[in-house]
Amino acid sequence: MFMFEKAVVGSRRYWIWILCLVVVIGIGFLAYLRQLDAGLGVTGLSRDVTWGLYIAQFTFLVGVAASAVMVVLPYYLHNYKAFGRITILGEFLAIAAVIMCMLFIFVDMGQPRRVLNMMLYPTPNSVMFWDFISLGGYLVLNAIIALVTLSAERKGVAPPKWIKPIIILSIPWAISIHTVTAFLYNGLPGRPLWFTAILAPRFLASAFASGPALLILLCMIVCRLMKTAPATQAIRALSLIVTYAMAINVFFILMELFTAFYSQIPDHMEPFLYMFVGLEGRTALVPWMWTSVLLAVASLVLLLVPAWRGNPRILAATCGMVFLSLWIDKGIGLIVAGFVPAPLGAVTEYFPTLPEVSITLGIWALGVLMVTVLYKIALSVRGEMAMSEEHKVS
Repeated sequence: MFMFEKAVVGSRRYWIWILCLVVVIGIGFLAYLRQLDAGLGVTGLSRDVTWGLYIAQFTFLVGVAASAVMVVLPYYLHNYKAFGRITILGEFLAIAAVIMCMLFIFVDMGQPRRVLNMMLYPTPNSVMFWDFISLGGYLVLNAIIALVTLSAERKGVAPPKWIKPIIILSIPWAISIHTVTAFLYNGLPGRPLWFTAILAPRFLASAFASGPALLILLCMIVCRLMKTAPATQAIRALSLIVTYAMAINVFFILMELFTAFYSQIPDHMEPFLYMFVGLEGRTALVPWMWTSVLLAVASLVLLLVPAWRGNPRILAATCGMVFLSLWIDKGIGLIVAGFVPAPLGAVTEYFPTLPEVSITLGIWALGVLMVTVLYKIALSVRGEMAMSEEHKVS
């Protein structure tokens, strides 16, 4: 607990930021109390669209959590020293993302006691049970790894040898959490948009683009606030990972489009038609999806040109475009369009309500608060280490 004391020491700007996040969390909590009292009827969900903004955020954030493997694997398995400064930041980001995932599942279930059913009455034949196991296990693994490695760094010693097998185990575990999440949708054959063998690889590709893109932005923000030299080599390597992953993700989406429209099977075409041109005059997702497409194309062009990718300002804007594009595609389009049209052909649109949006923003604010506090601890420890080294030299 000694390291958590560093989170309660900060500047006036730091505490104003914390206060703003707490206010948003409080508003979200009040909205949740209303939902708890009145039920999920306060949301925009319906008989035909049973998953909405909550599950969309869950799906997207599982990818952000899984993406930590993109810094853990090169650093711990291949001894890529450039990631030494940012590996702990990736692990802390994964911890916050997993907790947010669990909270979105919690609020989507309506009644808190329903969450206990998975623990009190486990059903191994349920994919949701395995998703619960994979997320919980991944959270524990990252918490142990982050705590042990940061404690060792604070003491100026090498991490204990027993942590290496846990680090190695966390790598395939990271792949599993998003793969199992994809299986949740694959297991619903009545939803043609999700009934594809390429869904899990597509989830992973988008995760390995959005997560590192967010980590790059966080690294840039941290360096700017702390007025330290940016981890240029690490950011350059991460930007290359984002480039490859984004290119693969776009390729996978084009494959889905080709398969659906070349086959001319109506059930496979209609979800895409609803997303990009609308069905029966219903066009709620059209502006969102075309925004995602434009951001994806523009960001991919900027990433593919080394000179633009190497420019910090352009890279920051590009990473923001990648993150927003994939949030729209996987965090809104993929989930909602999976229910449109319904198996009997009904086209029912989904519009999040104010309580639903408030709860979502509250959980995001809680995630940002966790990242802020965890990063504050890590940076304070490193600041102490730097000062200690300076004293030794003097």
